[in-house]
Amino acid sequence: MINSTSKIKSVTVKIKTDRPVQKTPYQVKGVLMKNFPNEEIVPMLNGSYRKKFLYPRIQVKTHNDEILLVGLNQGVDPILKIYDKIKDLNFGDITFEALEKSVEESEESFLFTSTLHKYNFISNWVALNQNTSKQYSAKNSEDRLQYLNNLVAKNIVFISREIGFDLPENIYSKINVSSLKPIKLDQNGWGAFEGEFFTNLILPNYIGIGNGITRGYGTITAEEIKGRPDFIKEEFDELKSKSDDSKFCLDEDNLTSSLLEVDISAIQRSNLRRNKNKKKKQHLSKKKKRANTKPSVNRSKNDDKSKDKSNEPINYNSYEYHKKQHSIR
Repeated sequence: MINSTSKIKSVTVKIKTDRPVQKTPYQVKGVLMKNFPNEEIVPMLNGSYRKKFLYPRIQVKTHNDEILLVGLNQGVDPILKIYDKIKDLNFGDITFEALEKSVEESEESFLFTSTLHKYNFISNWVALNQNTSKQYSAKNSEDRLQYLNNLVAKNIVFISREIGFDLPENIYSKINVSSLKPIKLDQNGWGAFEGEFFTNLILPNYIGIGNGITRGYGTITAEEIKGRPDFIKEEFDELKSKSDDSKFCLDEDNLTSSLLEVDISAIQRSNLRRNKNKKKKQHLSKKKKRANTKPSVNRSKNDDKSKDKSNEPINYNSYEYHKKQHSIR
């Protein structure tokens, strides 16, 4: 049996109110931060952890006139801590009373399997940004379809790595879209699509894929998966065979890519991780250089004061320290 040893926790909270919620995720987040200013959920929502977590650990959605809160790993406990406290949501112009609430927890929300699972985009998948839009527009129909499939595969690999889920083997993906003409959005020259995709990973319902996740874009739901699927090597080998023989389809009512085997080793890791390693190397290089530099004989009084100050223990709870460690927005 091949499977990842990493277990990713998740929680999904659904809130049904006394009237349909016609508010954006940003507006809902604002009310939650106002209602619970001292709770752990606030820095998860206000962007404080943007540099720490490239993929948001808490995602807020509005779907079918209900409010959804999705938490992954570090985002699970902050959601559970406010769950019982959510009574109403005051948006200023209107207040929603929470009539029904439900919570669903999982200890293994990501799974590597030997068969394909289908996921639907229930909100527009923003696949293209300003740069990739130019690349996409220069391609023919076949290449556009395969390009989108490659993008969704890279999205899946990125999310898995960022959330801490180890992929034991290459993954497979296939995508079906309603149109190859992107839906133009106002933000940053984005291009979005409607459709579905298939992959051999089990992913949590209601997480976001692509650009604009914090705005509710790219939200997915899976067709019902019963139980915990076993990994069967023969099935996985069959995926490889199907991928080799797979063909794309460009019929007007069936725009489907071929089944792609994704070489996960060829996909670069996130810039943040690479920058951290780069800074670490630079720090070690400077440290080595300083060690080889002869100390100056003449020191001023200010130098002595600075030396005395540097010998003092660092107060990690001070404002000055946190100002150095975190950019304040």
